[in-house]
Amino acid sequence: MACRVFWSFFIHAIFLISFSETATSTPSRNETDRLALLAFKAEITDDPFQTLSSWNDSLHFCKWRGVTCNRKHHRVSLLNLTSLSIAGTLSPHIANLSFLTTIDLSNNRFHGRVPHELGHLFRLQRLHLSSNSFKGEIPAAISNCSKLFILNISSNNLVGEIPFELGSLSNLEHLYLYKNDLTGNIPPSLGNLSSLTRLSLRRNMLDGRIPDDLGRISKLRFLHIAENNLSGTIPSSIYNLSDIFFFSVTDNQLQGTLPSNLGLTLPNLESFYVSRNRFTGSIPVSLSNASFLEVLCFTNNDFTGGVPMDLGNLRSLNILTVGGNQMGTGKAEDLKFVDSLTNCSYLGEFGFQENRFAGPFPNSIVNFSTQLHWLAIGENHLSGSIPEGIENLVHLRTLYMNNNQLTGEIPVGIGKLGNLRRLGLWGNGFSGKIPSSIGNMTELIELYLQENHLEGSIPPSLGNCQKLYVLNISKNNLSGIIPKQVMSISSLSISLNLAQNSLTGFLPSEVGSLKNLGEIDVSENKLTGEIPHMLGDCKSLVILRLQSNFFNGTIPSSLSDLRGVEVLDLSRNNLTGQIPEFLGSFPVLKNLNLSFNDFDGKLQDRGVFGNASRVSVMGNHKLCGGIPQLQLPECVIQATKRRKMSFSLMVFIPTIAIAVCLIFSPCLCAVLYRRRKLRKKLSSTSFMGGQCTSISYSDLHKATNEFSPSNLIGVGSFGSVYIGTFASDNTTIAVKVLNLQRQGASKSFIAECEALRNVRHRNLVEVIASCSTIDFKGNEFKALVHEFMPNGSLEEWLHPKEEEGHHLRNLSLNQRLNIAIDVAYALDYLHNHQGTPIAHCDLKPTNILLDNDMVAHVGDFGLAKILFETTNNSSRTDISSIAIKGSIGYVAPEYGMGGDVSTFGDVYSYGILLLELFTGRRPTEDMFKNGLSLREFAKMAFPDRVMQIADPIMLEESSRGDISNNVEGDRQRLLECFASVVRVGIGCSKETPKERMQMKEVVAEMLVIRDKFLGVGIYKER
Repeated sequence: MACRVFWSFFIHAIFLISFSETATSTPSRNETDRLALLAFKAEITDDPFQTLSSWNDSLHFCKWRGVTCNRKHHRVSLLNLTSLSIAGTLSPHIANLSFLTTIDLSNNRFHGRVPHELGHLFRLQRLHLSSNSFKGEIPAAISNCSKLFILNISSNNLVGEIPFELGSLSNLEHLYLYKNDLTGNIPPSLGNLSSLTRLSLRRNMLDGRIPDDLGRISKLRFLHIAENNLSGTIPSSIYNLSDIFFFSVTDNQLQGTLPSNLGLTLPNLESFYVSRNRFTGSIPVSLSNASFLEVLCFTNNDFTGGVPMDLGNLRSLNILTVGGNQMGTGKAEDLKFVDSLTNCSYLGEFGFQENRFAGPFPNSIVNFSTQLHWLAIGENHLSGSIPEGIENLVHLRTLYMNNNQLTGEIPVGIGKLGNLRRLGLWGNGFSGKIPSSIGNMTELIELYLQENHLEGSIPPSLGNCQKLYVLNISKNNLSGIIPKQVMSISSLSISLNLAQNSLTGFLPSEVGSLKNLGEIDVSENKLTGEIPHMLGDCKSLVILRLQSNFFNGTIPSSLSDLRGVEVLDLSRNNLTGQIPEFLGSFPVLKNLNLSFNDFDGKLQDRGVFGNASRVSVMGNHKLCGGIPQLQLPECVIQATKRRKMSFSLMVFIPTIAIAVCLIFSPCLCAVLYRRRKLRKKLSSTSFMGGQCTSISYSDLHKATNEFSPSNLIGVGSFGSVYIGTFASDNTTIAVKVLNLQRQGASKSFIAECEALRNVRHRNLVEVIASCSTIDFKGNEFKALVHEFMPNGSLEEWLHPKEEEGHHLRNLSLNQRLNIAIDVAYALDYLHNHQGTPIAHCDLKPTNILLDNDMVAHVGDFGLAKILFETTNNSSRTDISSIAIKGSIGYVAPEYGMGGDVSTFGDVYSYGILLLELFTGRRPTEDMFKNGLSLREFAKMAFPDRVMQIADPIMLEESSRGDISNNVEGDRQRLLECFASVVRVGIGCSKETPKERMQMKEVVAEMLVIRDKFLGVGIYKER
């Protein structure tokens, strides 16, 4: 009993001593962690989701969001704040959290340097800092964290060399340093990482050779060192890493041959990428032994020989591409390997384009997996015809057979490929008719049939392909008329090329439907009739070729609207009359060919006509004048005859007028007098220089249902906008009624009137009438009547208000590109191409309206300024004296400091608008504060993390049409396109005005970006 009492007392005493130690020591340790976390929080400059709001004294720090403590010591063991858009620097006080085993700050907006104090965390096992904006070098002190088994600092802005000290992390399993700006060699010390299974260094600027020491990492399973500047050969030791399943060295400068036993030494290989290097020799036959292989990419090297015949044994094979090499011997046996691939039931991408393969079209292709979505066999020496069974490949999205020696007819069954988006059959010897079944491929965006021997007429069913961007059927033997259905494919935005055929009849008036088209080429046909005036509606045209036809009549005045045209060729026709003066004022016209027609009269000498290298008028024997280099005869002016005629008209016209009055009674004379008086009155209030008519208050009152609230469609800074309809012809209009009680409204009206006096452009909202009068209550009334835009403002598309009944509408990437280009064209016109420059001063989504074809029009010139070259008269330079020269978030910073209005202010606004258009974020969102702006937000993500700031709605919509997130090539095009757009947005919105781009540069850049994205023109996808 005494013994039991003793032990009970002893245990109780030990417990009290332990409790006493805990009570005295734990609080101080806990306080260290709490203070370290507060120091971490102090460096945070933006927390858009209020993640750290719980980090206060109302809760124990172990309950703070993102913080996990261990149970034994109640010390912080895990800090997880991933993907919360947190911005700031990483406090070195984080090193005081000495019990940390995991830090995950990935996918945020941290910047500054990675603190070397992290090396004090000797318990650290996982360090995730990826997808931020850290800069500087990788601290070598991280090598002190001996227990690390995951180190991920990818997708940042890190520079310098990879520290050789990292080779001492013997427990490291995953090392991710990809997508930085690291330079120098891959340190051989990494070969000491005996536990390493995954190594990714891709997309840096590493150079030198791949160290042989990497071959000592026996557990390595994932090796990704693509997109660097590595040279030399791949060390043979690496081919002995038998556990590797992923191997990628694409986009380097590696050379040498692949070992013949590759498939035996790497039996677990699943993905093997060696594209875009300088490898030679043949593809190892032994690869067929690597039975887990899913991806084999050998494109753009110097491989020779044939493709191994036994690759069909790879039942999991999904991608096989050997294009862009020197493979094939020109013998039919070279293509026998294709037969074996019918066993690969998962094959999705297959291509052997740009090689030397010859022989008949391999019929076995039609028996390929129905999962095949990309097939490219162009630029070889294939012969024969396309087999009828091609329609079996029901999931094909891309099919290129171009530049071969294929013959026969295009099979009718090809029209059953309902998912096909790109079809390239150009440069072959196909004959017969274009099958009308092609019209069933309604998903087509590119159709290339040029340079064949096709005959017959163009099938009207092509008009069903309402998603086409490009249609090229030039250089064939087609005849008959151009179907109006083809001219009604309003989606055509890149090129319509029907040249070098034998087409007859008129150019259909439906050509006016192609409002977004950049190129029309119908040259070298047998077209007749006059050039349709509706061609002037194609206001996006850059290239227009009508040469070598039988067009007659004069050049229609409507072509004056083609202000963006760069190449205009009307040569070798039967055109007559005088050459219009408006051609000389085309701002970007580089090549004008009017030769071999029957033009007469005096040729002007300004604009393009002042440069003999840009214009040709030879073969027009009735022309005179012009610059001496054109060698035209001088014009003879018959002055005496003209003076006599002028005098006769001066006498004759008034006489006839008086006679009419006498014959048709004094009443008619009174009417004519009143109309003359009314015109005089209207001319005192009209502001459009004859381009806009005045309209009565009564007409507007009726058209808008007495300005009913149900007709109200918008409210702006200085007025309200109503939708109206004229009962006489059912014309729909938009009426902007000025709120004259609002200070500055009258000045805004005057500014808009003055700015729009002489401007006219396809991407500006057209003002069709004005009204300045007294309403029925005796109050002053001012209004502008605009053409109605049925698709509303860009604001409604980017930021729909569902609570107000707006339907959720999405804009695809291609639509956003077109809108951005439209707005750029408008500003370029205002700044550079209509005489005196005009600054819009209020560019924002609410002032960009979209018509029925989603063409963008810039409107609301209430703050516009005409920038006269001389500033002696201040009143002339200050048409709008409103203090704020723009809207918050879009206004240029120099305006806030009292700077003068300039076109560079519009460029800044355009840059912000561009970033908003593609990120879906307003510049006025709550997250943009404490020094972070939309521009800085984009700049921090550029270039490597731009897809993280892309508008997800845009990506979702584009995946249905423009791109596919499941195809590597499409993903790369999307990334390059979006990064380029962000670069332009950043370049336009620089702080200093003179550092910004000019709008003419922006137009050129955006057109190149769009063409690259769509893979057309010189950027055509192969």
